[in-house]
Amino acid sequence: MLTAVRIDKYLWSVRIYKTRSIATEECKHSHVLVNDMPVKPSYNIKLGDKIQIKVPPIIKSFIVIGILDKRVSAVLSKQYITEITPEEEYNKLAILQDNRKSAFETHEKGLGRPTKKNRREIDKFKNDL
Repeated sequence: MLTAVRIDKYLWSVRIYKTRSIATEECKHSHVLVNDMPVKPSYNIKLGDKIQIKVPPIIKSFIVIGILDKRVSAVLSKQYITEITPEEEYNKLAILQDNRKSAFETHEKGLGRPTKKNRREIDKFKNDL
């Protein structure tokens, strides 16, 4: 039975990231925290560790409840990790999506390319994020 496995391999195994190389890059860029500390891809994950993944504008949180080193199906991955992301994080995402929709309502869909004025408004909105 495994007692520890590399964090990049674990995140790939439980399907948090699509490829192991993406998981490795995210660790290198400090987007992965274990017990509130940024970790390198070679960090060995243990049972009970709290993993936080930065996916702007939210931070997803997970608890390790099982160790594995081979990729499993999405259904089976739920046996190894539990998501504990607070509802407030998902509310932030919903608010941001609503704001994006309202910013683009000045230009109705199907009218062709945005005018110069519309483009300036879109660029201003994107720069404010």
